Amino acid sequence: MTTLQPPPPPHPVLRLRLAPRADLPRPLDGAWWPRSRDLLAELPRLLAGLPREWGHVSSVTVNGTTWSATPGRILVSNQVVRLHRNPAVAAPHTVVLLAPGQGRWDLLVVPPDTSEQAAQSLMTAAGTPAEG
Repeated sequence: MTTLQPPPPPHPVLRLRLAPRADLPRPLDGAWWPRSRDLLAELPRLLAGLPREWGHVSSVTVNGTTWSATPGRILVSNQVVRLHRNPAVAAPHTVVLLAPGQGRWDLLVVPPDTSEQAAQSLMTAAGTPAEG
């Protein structure tokens, strides 16, 4: 007798909220809530979920104290992405994405162990246009 195995779990949904594009500079372009502090596992999911018009993100800067150890570069979708670790404590919960000729995006990184309610509040605030 053969028993059926349950299907493997689907890829987790990317927890990302982007602010609408605006002409005015803004401090944050959105928020990302990774599922772990393993950048090598989380970053490919983030980059794959970004809008196509952002182009190829070739450089990523993260806070060096927030993430697990990382190499100087990784291969994501057959493209090299350079990883930079910023030791500054001034912006512990941000990630900076650079795409040559396309732009720079600063995302708030919601810590993986944040409660659902607090994470949703932070992501909503980061993805909402500032009034003024």
